[in-house]
Amino acid sequence: MKNTRFTKILFLLFSILFSNSYLYAQYGASNKVIVKHTDNFTVTGDGTAPNWEATTWNTITQRDRKTLEGEGWNMGPERNVPDRSYKTLFKILYSDKGIYCLYQCEDSVITATITEDYGALYNEDVVEAFFRPDTSLPLYLEYELSPLNYELPILIINKGGNSAGWKPWGTHKSSSIIHAVKVNDKKAGNSRFNWTAEFFIPFTLLMPLGNVPPSPGTKWRANFYRIDYDGNPVYSSWQLTRKNYHDYERFGLLEFE
Repeated sequence: MKNTRFTKILFLLFSILFSNSYLYAQYGASNKVIVKHTDNFTVTGDGTAPNWEATTWNTITQRDRKTLEGEGWNMGPERNVPDRSYKTLFKILYSDKGIYCLYQCEDSVITATITEDYGALYNEDVVEAFFRPDTSLPLYLEYELSPLNYELPILIINKGGNSAGWKPWGTHKSSSIIHAVKVNDKKAGNSRFNWTAEFFIPFTLLMPLGNVPPSPGTKWRANFYRIDYDGNPVYSSWQLTRKNYHDYERFGLLEFE
């Protein structure tokens, strides 16, 4: 009897360890980023401000079609296009006034034609950040920025998977998001190049979401994404989500230092 009970306990421990190993393999070795504090600085689009040297790059993983379909994504018909694998990285900092984000995107073709804010930027090349400061509320900010430096900031209300987006209204200058993009020139003999996207989201814009502004020890949930449209859309994410990018239960953790 004792041996049977001991065997069950061992099996349970093994199952837990295996489950955790599987999750790490699926979603990355870490789902947390420590967000360091900084003084305010100028957003230039190229990430050359020395403040960025205080933190490290995080990987936004390109997801293959099979992985996404296994997570319930509806990918649609697959076109016959050349395979490509692009590296995408991001950094994040915070000041007393807001959040700074920096993306570095490897690419070979910029697919972007929309020349207005609040357009359907997600139908072309874009980077995205989702911030959910207060997990007791079904609310989060979705922010998108295109290689042409046009933005789409929307408040998402997501209850049980039923979601709707709302645009900011009557935003005062102090609540405006500052953003800039830099597309680097191609190098001779190399068809690939990098484009960088940098933005600052003031806490005055996020204040109604709760748990804002953060202080040392504050924790938010968040995720960071990229969509590339050289042919078939290719989806990249920091944390892997189910069905689409709006799976906030799979968001990663931001811990403010």
